[in-house]
Amino acid sequence: MYYYLLFIALIGVERLIGLVVAHRNAQWSIAHGGKEFGLDHYPAMVSLHVLLLVSCVVEVWALGRPFVPWLGWPMLTVVALSCIVRWRSAMALGRHWNPRLIVIPGAPLVRRGPYRWVRHPDYIAVVAEVVALPLIHSAWLTAIVFSIANAALLNVRIRLENAALTYV
Repeated sequence: MYYYLLFIALIGVERLIGLVVAHRNAQWSIAHGGKEFGLDHYPAMVSLHVLLLVSCVVEVWALGRPFVPWLGWPMLTVVALSCIVRWRSAMALGRHWNPRLIVIPGAPLVRRGPYRWVRHPDYIAVVAEVVALPLIHSAWLTAIVFSIANAALLNVRIRLENAALTYV
């Protein structure tokens, strides 16, 4: 349990680093004519990811979920790979990367890195991580509930993003 708590804390730190980078990128994008879309869903995204981390810990602690090696180790691998894909996606987008939906008119779509093969690699990584992170320590209720919530939120987000990209 203690190693899992430490791992969740490290994921939380990684998320905070992402928010710092996102804030810097948002300032740059706005300064370069960026227009923000979908302001209503961003707080829900942040809340979902914070509550996911909290729920992972609470379910494991409150319900005594065990670490099951045949499940935990593969799920840890999925989380590690999803982090790599998310940061690789962010690096491919450079200053345009942001969890907020900011589009700079006239900026070309990025087609390098994972975007060569998939339109939304970051979202695929997030889906994998939302499923796998709780399952590292058998928190299957959290995996189910947050996977459903994440799917609903991504449905909204991808529609908004696609509309925003055609708008400008």
